[in-house]
Amino acid sequence: MKILVGMSGGIDSSVAASLLKEQGHEVMGITMTIWNRRTHLERRAGSRSCFAPDKSEDIAQIQKICRMIGIEHTVLELSDRFEELVLDNFKSEYLGGRTPNPCVWCNQLIKFGAMVDYARESGIVFDKFATGHYAQIGAHNGRLCIERAVDRRKDQSYFLYRLSQEQLGRTLFPLGSLTKEEVRAIEALLPFHRPDQSESQDFYDGDYTDLFDVEDRVGNIVNLRGEVLGTHNGIFHYTIGQRKGLGVSSSQPLYVIALHPERNEVVVGFREEALQTTVAATDVVWQSCTSVAGEVEAKFRSMSELFEAVAEGEGDHISARFPSSVHGAAPGQSLVLYREDRIVCGGIITAAQ
Repeated sequence: MKILVGMSGGIDSSVAASLLKEQGHEVMGITMTIWNRRTHLERRAGSRSCFAPDKSEDIAQIQKICRMIGIEHTVLELSDRFEELVLDNFKSEYLGGRTPNPCVWCNQLIKFGAMVDYARESGIVFDKFATGHYAQIGAHNGRLCIERAVDRRKDQSYFLYRLSQEQLGRTLFPLGSLTKEEVRAIEALLPFHRPDQSESQDFYDGDYTDLFDVEDRVGNIVNLRGEVLGTHNGIFHYTIGQRKGLGVSSSQPLYVIALHPERNEVVVGFREEALQTTVAATDVVWQSCTSVAGEVEAKFRSMSELFEAVAEGEGDHISARFPSSVHGAAPGQSLVLYREDRIVCGGIITAAQ
């Protein structure tokens, strides 16, 4: 089988490519460059983020790894598509008082979308596309779906819920059945990297506001009664559920409860005032089912745990009710529903209360 492997230069994608080659497949590595002309930004020392300037050293390292594995490698320039499909959304969401997850959109539209499509259009012939994500693909109700990885600590299924049936049908996750310790053990036998090789970080390791190209705008920080507690320099510096760095003092910890762009206002409250019992989402992608009703497990932040919930929905709307109150679900983030470790569906949060 001819397999195209998305390679970041990290341990996981390198091991994934090596394993596929050892299994007898015809493998080619591919890397996308997504940095644009933001020349006023500099790459931080030791940066491992995927969105960073000057990737020449990273590309050289990936090419070296591919030579060690014995596979070809190609690079695709996708900065214009990334700007249009991911960064524009990222900026507009934050300025609108919401909290987007750019990795979710990048996976659907760029990494498993435009990069694969452009590779075919450029004449590369392959049967499957593979990455080093920790996730698995299964089948349920005659549909393909993402399943959680064996290594629960590294599971990345949340970031992949927007993949379509077509995308899932052409995708492989060679590391989904392995633990991180097993992957590191394989890497140590090869080895492709220095022993102190750091893990890939968030998509951007600077201050997110670097990417907004807007001036700070002073506004009020208020409590639920509308009393002014302090000022802020722009609602885009805050997210729902945030506790640290609010710039106001209190006898008890305060949390961001709401952001009002029309009033340029940040609303804060104590933890009991920030608790939520219902989360609603739209722009839904269905995986193992095409409707949902009843008990599920739900996740609403990439780093949050799975919570028991009762869900309902079909078409383009879902909602989840939590028997035990939760905290930190934010409009713009993703609500992803699971049953028996497989993804039922997920969508973009519109309300949490």
